[in-house]
Amino acid sequence: MAGRGTDSTPEAVFSGSPRGLDLFRAVERLLETQGPAAAPGPLHVRATTSQVAFRARRGFAYVWWPGRYVRSTVPAALSIALHERLSSPRFKSVVRVSPSLWMHHLELRSEEDLDAEVADWLRRARDEAS
Repeated sequence: MAGRGTDSTPEAVFSGSPRGLDLFRAVERLLETQGPAAAPGPLHVRATTSQVAFRARRGFAYVWWPGRYVRSTVPAALSIALHERLSSPRFKSVVRVSPSLWMHHLELRSEEDLDAEVADWLRRARDEAS
């Protein structure tokens, strides 16, 4: 979910979802363990009023709290921007946001959701954004 807004903090984005903040931190740790060898260039984190974005040259992954917008018990969602549409039953939805970019939305309920397959998708997205 690509949102715009004023600068914020991850704590503010997940102010009503402490579990969501924990899951954001888990995504952050996963990306940090991939290190610069996996994707050249620095990793930037930017929180807005609606989400926390991970950026290289451009944004490639976004963590947000669905309950802020709709009735949901999901503590966090991870949106991954890729040049191609991936097919997986794990995605809640996949949306073409521009002619060359697909946004893949994944519900996160626990750290176990952040497995090797998700790590690979994030690595690919970061490489494409670098």
